[in-house]
Amino acid sequence: MLTLLLSSPRVAPGLLSWQAWSALRAADRVLAGSAGHPLIPALTAADVVPVVVDAPLIDALALAEFLSSAVTSSGGPLVWLAPQDTPVDPLLLGSLSVPYQVLHGSYDLPGAHLLDLVSIMDRLRVSCPWDREQTHESLLPYLLEEAYEAAETIETGDLAALREEIGDVMFQAFFHARIAAERPRDEGGFTIDDVADTLAAKLVRRHPHVFGSVSVSSAADVNANWEEIKKAERAAKAGAAAGGSPAMPSVLDGVSFGQPALSLAAQVQRRAARAGITTPASDGAALAAGDGVGDALMALVARARAAGLDPELELRAAARRFADLVRERERTARPEE
Repeated sequence: MLTLLLSSPRVAPGLLSWQAWSALRAADRVLAGSAGHPLIPALTAADVVPVVVDAPLIDALALAEFLSSAVTSSGGPLVWLAPQDTPVDPLLLGSLSVPYQVLHGSYDLPGAHLLDLVSIMDRLRVSCPWDREQTHESLLPYLLEEAYEAAETIETGDLAALREEIGDVMFQAFFHARIAAERPRDEGGFTIDDVADTLAAKLVRRHPHVFGSVSVSSAADVNANWEEIKKAERAAKAGAAAGGSPAMPSVLDGVSFGQPALSLAAQVQRRAARAGITTPASDGAALAAGDGVGDALMALVARARAAGLDPELELRAAARRFADLVRERERTARPEE
């Protein structure tokens, strides 16, 4: 009986299924085609000593003949340690002249292939002249560009391309984490695992209706809870930044002023509305939802260009002025302590 043992390179060697260990211990011989097979040290430590053989790994027909002959000449069951991350060739299975089973000793968990990205990123950072020279600052344009390209695939409905574009965004996250890992922790260094831990903790903390005992009846309840949790987080961060002294939280805490001007203006206005602060209209006119809003924005851009102004910079400046107004109103509305 021949057992073709498959295993994942993303699972620690030796963490095999009960069926795999049973087959290994019952085998008359355990064969491997390479002395570098990752399972060999773990099996040897468990007194299952594989024999490294000079097997024709590339030619499926020749390998089938070799394994069939090895089983025939063996005094009992034989286990073949298949090369990791290499699918079993159907031609190999169809050419075996002895009974066989394909046994998965370990499987990849969802997300396991992200480990490949960690390894690739480490190698690029060390071996590629361009990747080696990059910094957080030099990569910033690419981070924004990749995000916009992913957004475009969604806007155009090209969901097949979205798979690749999301990968490009993910690569930026791995790249920044790899650069950060080169700094000492007391200088703000962190690893990709720190990023994952921080994100996981945030997701659990902000979903008490999933991971805790909070009950919700609608998406609106979820949003309300989310905002309260974020408010508490912002207050805690502000307190920590002030050395533990009482903080003065703002509805604008957490707003990224580095985002594009239009999205910045929209976010500032949304946050201000939660505090009951309305946005001053330039002409008092209100547009109905979808009623030429895009055309109106295009017209404003044209007017700005005609006046020799940069519409992005003008809107960004206006958003900052409004943010200053919001914070001033928050200060004046706060009762004296």
